[in-house]
Amino acid sequence: MGADREGRGRRRPARVMAYAAGGVLVLAGCASMPDSGDLRGVESTPRQETQVRVFAVPPGEDAPPSEIVQGFLEALTSDDPHYKTARQYLTGEAAKTWRPEVSATVLTDGPGAKPEAGAGGEDTGEISYMLTGTKVATVDAQQAYAPATGAYGRSVHLTQDAKRQWRIDALPQGVVMGESDFQRNYMSVSKYYFASNTAAAGSKAQPTAVADPVYVRRRVEPMTQMVSSLLKGPTRWLGPVVRSSFPTGTALAKDAGALTPDDRNRLTVPLNDKAAGIGANRCREMAAQILFTLRNLSPAVDEVGLRADGSELCSLTQAGADTAAARSSARHPDYLYFVDGKHRLVRIPAGSSGTKPDPAPGALGDGETALRSAAVSRDEHTAAGVSLDGKSLYVGSLVSGGSLGDPVLRSQGRAEKDRLTTPSWDADDGLWVADRDPDDPRLLLFQEGKGDPVQVRMPHLDARIQSVRVAADGVRIALVVEKGGKKTLLVGLIERDEKPGAEPTVRVVELRSATPELEEVTTMSWAGDSRLVVVGREHGGVEQMRYVQVDGSTPDVPAPAALTGVKEVTAAEDDQLPLVAYSVDGIVRLPSGEQWQKVTEGTAPVYPG
Repeated sequence: MGADREGRGRRRPARVMAYAAGGVLVLAGCASMPDSGDLRGVESTPRQETQVRVFAVPPGEDAPPSEIVQGFLEALTSDDPHYKTARQYLTGEAAKTWRPEVSATVLTDGPGAKPEAGAGGEDTGEISYMLTGTKVATVDAQQAYAPATGAYGRSVHLTQDAKRQWRIDALPQGVVMGESDFQRNYMSVSKYYFASNTAAAGSKAQPTAVADPVYVRRRVEPMTQMVSSLLKGPTRWLGPVVRSSFPTGTALAKDAGALTPDDRNRLTVPLNDKAAGIGANRCREMAAQILFTLRNLSPAVDEVGLRADGSELCSLTQAGADTAAARSSARHPDYLYFVDGKHRLVRIPAGSSGTKPDPAPGALGDGETALRSAAVSRDEHTAAGVSLDGKSLYVGSLVSGGSLGDPVLRSQGRAEKDRLTTPSWDADDGLWVADRDPDDPRLLLFQEGKGDPVQVRMPHLDARIQSVRVAADGVRIALVVEKGGKKTLLVGLIERDEKPGAEPTVRVVELRSATPELEEVTTMSWAGDSRLVVVGREHGGVEQMRYVQVDGSTPDVPAPAALTGVKEVTAAEDDQLPLVAYSVDGIVRLPSGEQWQKVTEGTAPVYPG
């Protein structure tokens, strides 16, 4: 538990803040104790002060119950690795049984605290306080984030010990704090596993890495936290569609200590004996999982060496990790594609400053079939296009002189808005498209982009699909769905059952909202291993473009520059490539650190995928 409320009146600061400024450590706050005053709010640490360090202060002598509760809440917003100071506010037994790591509840403004009526008083030797607030999110024991709503209310009970000092003897498990303190104390980092339907260790094919975002404490040995979390396995949500190369039961060796790279940026990871005796290929995959997981942490890790049972198992560099496994953000598309004013598929080199497109090679670029939207396979060998009226789906090769043939799918929807969505390609050349026909709404998959489509089962969806984007890893899918006049963004998992000689079964399960506060999502695109870019509006708000994580949290990166009249947006998994949108100004792009730039006239921009 912790807090970040607005303070009023005199109060006892139970934490000391240290700011790093120009190489000089500046301390703010004090540990003085006022001799009177009611329980007040816990001051929040401003979000922009990213270098602030907060140190907990232990309880003062003869502190009244209100100050014990306040001091405990404030101590939990500190950078104390094991909450040792916070436990000083508890009785000995409560300190032993309290488990702060099991959950974190995030509130809008931090918890309020008031004495409970009829729950004793200072003259009785025991008293209870009710902690209240409005929930924003929760983080579970697996460090997985989930948006939350509704009121929060939990009770803490205090009693006097043998020395007549007030201490908390009953409290809820986990921690609770306000949103700004959560953002200062925690950070989102993705750990990596492999898609279950891709190659296992020993195969010549590359396995596909899948990001699994979790929240760790920002200044409490994040490198050690992340490796430990990786070894424990994927979060419950992602678990059904991924695998880990670490043998079951693998953990850090008991004497591992804090993980820190040496002066050559090489990290040695000592594992327990569960990892002893593994093969070279499997060891490389294990090292790749660690390197992907630690890629964005500081200090940088350029190489990982794994040890078990007193000997080195293997070592792997960052370059070696990219050859051991495929990661979507490591892919670099050759072209950006869109539909020009002649309704042809055209392209310009990805990341270039060019403004003059060339027709895409093949039948979809020759203009014989007028298009409203298109999608290009990730290897850029094949394209799919939806006809201008939205009725027909065509698939053709991106080779000059290729013929188009008959459409592979026709919608019977009466209105254009009730016909086919923009298609999307997965990593295995599977082509996904939704038919919005109100009389027969369905999500379809063309294996390898051809043949009869498989109707994808959606056992828990009671809304109509308006947009489809499959992640490069092939196991996650983003959907804009409409129900009751609201369009929301859902992210789900793709489960496949493809037995030899039997019809394949494909399901989308575990759908969850990635933007619970938006009620009118206009367009979206994958924008990284675990991130999407979304255009939409909140209730009563204006249109905005933002990044969101697949778990519904907001990544700690600047939002894209404002752009009006956005109808479609596309992003590459490689974040070095600019965002591209179709707006009232036509095709526009957003190079890193710059403003939106006009490219040319056109619609329906897409990167491969």
